[in-house]
Amino acid sequence: QVQLVESGGGLVQPGGSLILSCAASGINLEDYAIAWFRQAPGKEREGVSCENTWNGFIYHADSVKGRFTMSRDTVKNTMYLRMDSLEPEDTAVYYCGLEYNPYGTIAAVKICSRLNGMDYWGNGTLVTVSS
Repeated sequence: QVQLVESGGGLVQPGGSLILSCAASGINLEDYAIAWFRQAPGKEREGVSCENTWNGFIYHADSVKGRFTMSRDTVKNTMYLRMDSLEPEDTAVYYCGLEYNPYGTIAAVKICSRLNGMDYWGNGTLVTVSS
């Protein structure tokens, strides 16, 4: 059974940092593109950062470029989203996701542009940026 368990959310002041984790079990991350999405109150879920693990290319949405960094630990089978210089507009529930992409044919930007491509979703973790 595949499980994606997220952690690391919380309340942070503007300008602060957080690191989100997404631990995968029952699946090999190397066969999947990995993605981070978020959903702010009253808004649609949007792609934030996505990686084509076949070629290592990472796409970041313009709103987070230069502030967010994604990485993965293949030994721990865990993916991470480091968020720096957080802004109130970053307040949202953050979700990790996996899309089957064993030969890297799906580009990172496409992975982040659609919701229906994800094969698995994490449970979500709330990030609140407020003073």
